[in-house]
This record gives sequence, C-alpha cells and structure tokens, in this order.
Amino acid sequence: MRPLPDRLGAVFAKEKDGMSYTQGIDMSVTPPPTAPVSADARVTAVVKRQRLQDFFFHKITWLFSMMVLVALLGIIASLVIAAWPALSKFGLNFIWRVEWDIVNEEFGAAIAIFGTVVSATIALLIAVPLSFGIALFLTENCPVALRRPLGTAIELLAAVPSIIYGMFGLFIFAPLFAQHGQPALQSTLGQMPLIGTLFGGAMNGIGILAAGIVLAFMILPFIAAVMRDVFEIVPPVLRESAYGLGCTTWEVVRYIVLPYTQSGVIGGVMLGLGRALGETMAVTFVIGNSQRITGSLFSPGSSIASTLANEFGEAADLHISALFALGLLLFVITFVVLGLAKLLILRGEKAKGSKT
Repeated sequence: MRPLPDRLGAVFAKEKDGMSYTQGIDMSVTPPPTAPVSADARVTAVVKRQRLQDFFFHKITWLFSMMVLVALLGIIASLVIAAWPALSKFGLNFIWRVEWDIVNEEFGAAIAIFGTVVSATIALLIAVPLSFGIALFLTENCPVALRRPLGTAIELLAAVPSIIYGMFGLFIFAPLFAQHGQPALQSTLGQMPLIGTLFGGAMNGIGILAAGIVLAFMILPFIAAVMRDVFEIVPPVLRESAYGLGCTTWEVVRYIVLPYTQSGVIGGVMLGLGRALGETMAVTFVIGNSQRITGSLFSPGSSIASTLANEFGEAADLHISALFALGLLLFVITFVVLGLAKLLILRGEKAKGSKT
C-alpha cells in the first residue's frame, strides 16, 4: 500500500473497536486561476445591453403610436364608408339642407349643425368667464384653508356623469327656468332691438338656450381645473416682482399670468368646447329634439349627438347612412376646432417671440 501524501495530513488513532480515521482530511481544492475581466469588456457589455433596451423601447413606443394612428384612420374610413350612400345621393348639399324627413328619406344636416354650434357657443360664453374667475380666485385671492376644499369640489363636479346633468336639467332646472328665468329674459333682453327676437316664443323651460346653460355647467369644471393648474405654474418670482413694482392683482393677471399661460388657457377652453360639441345625454334631455330652425333661443332644437342618440336604434338603409354622415360632420367640426386652437397657440407664441 502506497503511503498517503504528506500534504493530506492523515492522522490515525486506535480505538477499542478497531482502527478509524479520527481526523478529517483537508479536501479543500484551490480553484484554478481565471483571467481577470478587463474594464473595457465590462463597459462593452453594458453598452450592448443599453443599446438593446433602447432598441426595444423605441420599437414598442413606435408601435403604440402607430396603433393610435391606425385606430384614427379606421374610424375615419368606417364613417366615410357608412356615410357614402347619403353623401353620394345628396352631395355637399347635405350640409345645408334643412329637411329631415324619415318617411320620404330626405335628409339634411343643417338643423343638427345649427343646434350643436349654437348650444356649444352659449356654453362657452357662460363657462369661460366663470371658469376664469374661479381659477383666478383659487390661485390669487383664495384663503389657504379654502383652497383645497374648493379645488376638490371642482374636481368632483367634473366627475359627475352627464346623464345626472341631464336629469337635473329636465326635472329641476327646466321648471325653474320656465317660471323665473325665461320671463326675466323676455322682459329685458327681449325688448331690445336686433336681439329681441332671440328671447321670444313659448316659455316651457327647454330649448337651445336651456341646453347651452346645462352644457356650461358641465364644461365649467374642466376649464376651471385646467386654468387653475396653468395659473399655478407661473414662477412666484414673476408675481412678486410685479407686486413689488406696485401692480394690482388685475395687472399681474393681465400682464404676467395670462401671457405666460396663454397656451394652457386656450387648451382648456378647447377642451371644454370639444366636450360641449360631443355631449349627448345632457343635451338630449333639455334641447327639445325638434327638427326645425327658428329665430328664438327658447324654441326646441336638435344637435348632432342628440339626433344620433334618438334615431340610431330605429334607423335603416339611407336613414342610417345619413346618421353616419352626421357623425362624420361632427368629427370634421371637432377637427376644425382643434386646428384653429393650434393655430391660435402658434400665432400667440410667434407674437410673443417677436416682442422679445
């Protein structure tokens, strides 16, 4: 038997039962030396991993953007295809035709366009000044203890479903408006020349003016919240400098806050206008749903969204194609409004740059 190597350090001990190994053998094995990884190799590996991450991130975000574009093009294509029978029969005259005869299949979009544009305009005329005043009060004059509760109340109003506004308008606002609001308007503004005819007619509480007022209450929280947020981003040093020079609050708002936040304010107004143009349920409750155009704001009317909501379930053939054509026109109107808003923002930025 060959003797154990000295480096193993084997030790024997005698016991009663015989011979046994009482001391373990040092079996630890030293790993073979490895070549050290250079710093350049580690940097190269990190760079490759980052490039791979950037590549996948770029492709994923590009895919998401293309999905939005494809969805938009799909909506436009579906509207055009479905509306083509009506557009091919009536042509561009469909836009200013006032007939809407389901029995004889004679359709025109002028009544619905008129009601949509007029009610949205009334809503903006009421909501924008009120929203501006609310946002100005919250950012400039409101006590600290009231700022958070009032801001929360505005956000809660924005979260109220539109059908709740419609029910409020029909069952609460319309009777009060017919009893107190319309007689007051008819006895004052109705007696003035030029605009007196706008406030004449039957006073039953529903109509285009009532729809515009309800819409104003709906879009007011959106515009006020956006204006408040953009007013708060004005650097405090600009306000403090203006106050230090002796400016009043109105002068600070006019010469400091509004020029600094012009883009945000226009965006908030356009957001409210887009909501007013496409609103369905609240308008359907209070506009009257009458396919006619009159010279009085008290008279019932119709909008594109309310016409679609009322008649889509029973439409067929050319009728349903005409409704799709109305939807296409609403899409075009919204697109034009957004384009004008973008143009106003660009002109404002260009004018600001020329002044500086």
